Amino acid sequence: MAYPLLRLGGHAFNHSRSDAAEAEYDRLRGLARHEAAQRSQCFDRSRQAYEHGDGAGAHDYSQQGKRHAHSMEQYNRQASEYIFLENNADGRVPSDTIDLHGQYVSEAEEILEQRIRAAQAGGESHLHAIVGKGNHSANHVQKLKPRVEQVCRELGLHYTSEENAGRIYIDLRGGAAHPGGQHHAPSGQHHQQQHHHQQQQHQQQQQQQEDLIDKVVKRLFRKAESCCIVM
Repeated sequence: MAYPLLRLGGHAFNHSRSDAAEAEYDRLRGLARHEAAQRSQCFDRSRQAYEHGDGAGAHDYSQQGKRHAHSMEQYNRQASEYIFLENNADGRVPSDTIDLHGQYVSEAEEILEQRIRAAQAGGESHLHAIVGKGNHSANHVQKLKPRVEQVCRELGLHYTSEENAGRIYIDLRGGAAHPGGQHHAPSGQHHQQQHHHQQQQHQQQQQQQEDLIDKVVKRLFRKAESCCIVM
């Protein structure tokens, strides 16, 4: 997956960060940006070679560009995993909370969907998603929050902003979202039909959920040292 190369804000940590940890995160993102620039140059040269009738040269530059693209993706994935483990380490967030600080939008979407499916399969009733207030984003515009809300809508889940504007409460059982933790079932025939439809979708996705749980365990909750290997 190719991730957007725009950092969401000036702070990737939602706790008292260490200089070493932030330096490692910035190093990985910096390497990814460098590979992205190299990729673009190679693809430009490939296009130019093709336009001048140099098919072999165009192919060679294209292959180089693909290698740089692969390296870019690997560095971005390492940075994503590194910051996730830093922000979601034991004692930093409760077990019903996921902190998405420091993630690019597409990374946050992937991580959140996996976490939601794993939580549902584990019988959890709700999830708090920390998305930030956008204070450090360009023009103070929240980028993660709209995408998190979109993921919830696509999965048929109710959500609501919490008193802390940088957090979203997600009800994992299909009822109205009430941050107090109490579940309120939908009322009315329309809502009953909607709930029934969600149950059918849930049954159809059982095998997919099992695969996702496997992936979540391996990708999100591995030991911190496994994500710090530079490709």
